[in-house]
Amino acid sequence: MLILALDTSSIVASVALMDEEKLIGEYIINHEKTHSQKLMPLIEALLTDCEHKLEEVDVIAVAEGPGSFTGLRIGVATAKGLAHGLDKPVVGISTLDGLAFNMPYCEGLICPILDARRNQVYTAVYKWEDGMLNRIFEPVAVSIEALTEQLKQRPEKVVFLGDGVKANEGFLREHLGNRVLLATQSAVMQRASSIAELALQKAKDGKLDSFYGLIPEYLRKSEAERQYEEKMKRCDQSGGANDSIHE
Repeated sequence: MLILALDTSSIVASVALMDEEKLIGEYIINHEKTHSQKLMPLIEALLTDCEHKLEEVDVIAVAEGPGSFTGLRIGVATAKGLAHGLDKPVVGISTLDGLAFNMPYCEGLICPILDARRNQVYTAVYKWEDGMLNRIFEPVAVSIEALTEQLKQRPEKVVFLGDGVKANEGFLREHLGNRVLLATQSAVMQRASSIAELALQKAKDGKLDSFYGLIPEYLRKSEAERQYEEKMKRCDQSGGANDSIHE
């Protein structure tokens, strides 16, 4: 089984090719280029260098979110397009699951945090138990203060990773002290190889989907959606006030 995996959920663009025996290849670009510019060239270069053809791919895997709204749309749209063109199944993997999987068999808790803006982070909490990565807290968009209060209820050390670490490191150390551990530079960012391996596990369990059902997992509404709803709410309130005047 040959899996092509994509992760464009942050500024990092990553693609990987994996079969049941090994990671064949992985490219990671952590640079300020738009995913629309670099994703397909990365895929083509990876396949060429690994001496595989796109038609040989059996499953398309993609990080489905949370993360950058634009990045997720590009990644999911690309995965759907490839799956449709090749008539192959897809597997969507949580970005947070993928990040946590970057830290195999570590002790304590694993806590990916991604910048969600509006003073929030996307996060979940994980722990390895009996060789399995389990979620302790489900994915949410919350304030760093609320996350810290949750973690205070646990005694374990916590490994933090993701693009939200740098901005919140001081606060985390202030409130959690020496329980705070930071992932290495190679593990702190999203990696398509982790998405591929998690997708391989799902594929072996028969948990494959059609591209029709693949959608980004945003965890919350976009800024444009919020502004639209606020505008409609104001219009409704204005209309109600006008009706009262005419009565």
